[in-house]
Amino acid sequence: MGRLFGTDGVRGVANSELSAELAYKLGQAGAYVLTAETKHTPKILVGMDTRISGDMLESALVAGICSVGAEAICLGIIPTPAVAYLTRLYKADAGVVISASHNPFEFNGIKFFNSNGYKLPDAMEDRIEAVIRDSAVELPKPTGKGVGVKRVKESALDDYINFLKSTVDCSLNGIKIALDCANGASYEAAPLTFFELGAQVSVINNEPNGININDGCGSTHMECLQKFVRESGADIGLAFDGDADRVLAVDEMGNVVDGDQIMAVIGLDLKRKGKLYKNTIVVTVMSNLGFDIMAKQEGLCIAKTKVGDRYVLEEMLENGYILGGEQSGHVIFLEHSTTGDGLLTGLQLLQVLKNSGKKLSELASVIQVLPQVLKNARVSNEKKHKYLEDEIIAQMCRELEAEFHGEGRVLIRPSGTEPLVRVMIEGKDQHYITSRAVELVRVIEERLG
Repeated sequence: MGRLFGTDGVRGVANSELSAELAYKLGQAGAYVLTAETKHTPKILVGMDTRISGDMLESALVAGICSVGAEAICLGIIPTPAVAYLTRLYKADAGVVISASHNPFEFNGIKFFNSNGYKLPDAMEDRIEAVIRDSAVELPKPTGKGVGVKRVKESALDDYINFLKSTVDCSLNGIKIALDCANGASYEAAPLTFFELGAQVSVINNEPNGININDGCGSTHMECLQKFVRESGADIGLAFDGDADRVLAVDEMGNVVDGDQIMAVIGLDLKRKGKLYKNTIVVTVMSNLGFDIMAKQEGLCIAKTKVGDRYVLEEMLENGYILGGEQSGHVIFLEHSTTGDGLLTGLQLLQVLKNSGKKLSELASVIQVLPQVLKNARVSNEKKHKYLEDEIIAQMCRELEAEFHGEGRVLIRPSGTEPLVRVMIEGKDQHYITSRAVELVRVIEERLG
């Protein structure tokens, strides 16, 4: 059996790879490891998205938590970042989210936050996994009044919405907003938040039935919101993913505004106010080259990390940066939150929109987004990390970079889970970069297949 924990918790097909038995064991082991130093009855928050398997997994997880003497506080259906925030607000010992984010409904996942609202480091996940795998570890088995209890926190959604509203300094009166809630965890929180701030709100995909989460909607299917914005005449559209930790926007003309553009708009506003630490935004290597060009023109600095929000967060915490994220719309505002938050990001973008009096298309035009092509080269698993050692592949990449004269780039990286090498080429001519990507993939497959 491979490692249970992936890049974002434990995920799999519910009732198969992610069974009720595994959820029970994760509840036990997570509660035991995360509360080992406490001298009181541990308190663990549990939230989930709208998947049909959520009730089953919540029941098993809560049973596991209670079996080791901890108290489970159930928050119901609520965005992932809400659990991170409420863990701090309620002074809980840990938080758990049952969600598979943007994946199809048949998948689900279990992800932990520590008492400070941060995702767990690898070492802590390894300790939880070791407890599950090692039957020699003696878990506490209290009886009588020592058995843990389940409680329901009725005010959780209101407490989270009140926090969100406190992060902006303006009303949203006069702004017409279109929301796509992906039939997921934001289906209540998002419309209420923007409505209570005075916006005129129109909503689609906010009728979850357990199996329609992310189904042709949300931040992974932007065409749905683009059409809705054009038809409704909205000033801005916001599309969340299933657990609402990320958001993408649509301008008033129906054009997608991605995470790079959102960070540029908000980052430049913070810079003008003198609030952007060292005038720096943290992005990943997959960020569009247009972001680099914009940064040079606008006097911004960029710190780049490996792909993954955990690496963005590490860089931010290590150096004190307050804004960072990914092109996918997973944006972190360390002044307000410990993790990516789609609703928070949307609010910060709307605050700039309202205070500037400009249209979103004008604000987003600060970046000229260069076309990107992403292709996969199928290689042998043993060789996928050796692409840099192959002189022919390396020479081809150098020649391509030289051709672009700083107006394009080549990025190659191995897949973390599959026998693939991912090839990304960026440049001004879509047809040209596509043909060169296909050619490079062919060479990589020939050399490393």
